[in-house]
Amino acid sequence: MSGRVLVVDDSEVIRQLIRVNLELEGFEVVTAADGAECLEVIRRVRPDVVTLDVMMPRLDGLRTAARLRATPDTGRLPIAIVSACTPADLDLGERVGVDGYLGKPFDPADLVALVRRLMRLTVRPEGSPDTVRPERTDPTDRG
Repeated sequence: MSGRVLVVDDSEVIRQLIRVNLELEGFEVVTAADGAECLEVIRRVRPDVVTLDVMMPRLDGLRTAARLRATPDTGRLPIAIVSACTPADLDLGERVGVDGYLGKPFDPADLVALVRRLMRLTVRPEGSPDTVRPERTDPTDRG
């Protein structure tokens, strides 16, 4: 399975870590340094999935997610939060319609699994539900 992922994080190291792990699995990866850049880039690159950090300059990840959900072109775009989130961040993410979460630090296998799950949301047939209950990935729960 392949697809285009827009990775949004203010840390260049994290962006590159996510990029490498996803590219190794066959995904095309585009990056942005914050939510404002994400909103500029998204219409040009038309990603299948977006990953957002929460704490970023100019426009944070939760406000970015809310803006994406409020626009018809991006309202159904699968969005994951990849961040060291507080419970309040997770609750707000659910309210704005985030589709998945991955806490930092993360296992690369969990990242790939989350993106693959969200890629499946991009091929929903017409008339299927727009929302999927977000899965919270706890890095301490490895089964």
